[in-house]
Amino acid sequence: MKKIGFVFFVLFFLVNNKATAQCDIKNRILADGSMVYYFDPEVFYTTTSKSLKINIVTDKEHYFIALQPTPFPPKKEGKKIKDDLIMHLADNKTYKLAHYDTQYIKNDSIMQVLYLIDDKDLDSFSKFEALVAEIKMEGTEFVRDYNFKLHKRAIIRQLACFLKEEEK
Repeated sequence: MKKIGFVFFVLFFLVNNKATAQCDIKNRILADGSMVYYFDPEVFYTTTSKSLKINIVTDKEHYFIALQPTPFPPKKEGKKIKDDLIMHLADNKTYKLAHYDTQYIKNDSIMQVLYLIDDKDLDSFSKFEALVAEIKMEGTEFVRDYNFKLHKRAIIRQLACFLKEEEK
């Protein structure tokens, strides 16, 4: 009987520890002095020629999807990106996210494009897996659709962490 109790204790500890590790929220202060909160990007799609990493970023007022595509256009071309992102979720609906900003970070070795999640769509992004991202960056040769293969629930997990923190 003691062995069963011990096994339950160990399993509870492992499950609880894993849930805590998933909410490893990071933060940084931007040049304008505002604070943003984010997760490390997770790979949603990868092949030998291209990949896409995604994470959620928030200023505690708005929520953004940050995309880090590879390869990405040069800075001169990338700064022209102004088109919106179309996301297909598992509820069989499409969502249009407004382009917010295009940034080149870490000495221009990473391009990150931020798209604003509309407040009315936050609930859907919190419940349904991401299936496809349509990235149409007119003015560049960077027009791609990504059918997500990996970590489809990452957006759900990350939003759950932020929303749980917000309730505290």
